[in-house]
Amino acid sequence: MTGLPSPALLLITDRRQAARPLEGVVADALAAGCRWVSLREKDLAAAERLALLRRLRALARPAGAVITVHADLEAAAEADGLHLAAGGDPEAARLRLGSTVLIGVSCHAGDEVDAAFAAGADYVTLGPLASTASKPGYEPTLSPAEAGAVARRHPGRVIALGGVGAEHLSRLVAAGFAGAAVMGGVMRAAAPGAVIREYLAALGAGPA
Repeated sequence: MTGLPSPALLLITDRRQAARPLEGVVADALAAGCRWVSLREKDLAAAERLALLRRLRALARPAGAVITVHADLEAAAEADGLHLAAGGDPEAARLRLGSTVLIGVSCHAGDEVDAAFAAGADYVTLGPLASTASKPGYEPTLSPAEAGAVARRHPGRVIALGGVGAEHLSRLVAAGFAGAAVMGGVMRAAAPGAVIREYLAALGAGPA
């Protein structure tokens, strides 16, 4: 199993929500102490997504940050990891990418979490835990109590996703989550770094 980046705060990109060019948002997040970014721009052509991934990796290297990519096995060969959609096959991805690459899976129910780990995932995101402006109409799939019970079955490997504010984070970590994934709240912020620092403070972490 590949260990998660520390702190376990996963910034998922969405340039369409970003208040500024995406590279600037990511640079601010990295400067504030974020050490894990996943490129999600699924609507980009493969060549454009790969070029963007390379630019983000160049930003991340000086900070020692991890850059993963969503649902793009080819691009993942140049990233630090791959995040699979719900129902994805981490075992097949592992065979293709090797043992040191970080592999995660989006999950929405406890049985999906168990299946992902049985197939060799390093981590999962679990949610949404609350309504979220990033995906309007996508309702929570688990109550916080149910989600916490799932997370406690897999200590240090389940990331809370969907409607998770900094004010919720200490309670979620106490319930068993390793950390949280954030997207719209950072992308839309006028000061992305300030939002990242709020999350890191809730995790008891901060800039290196």
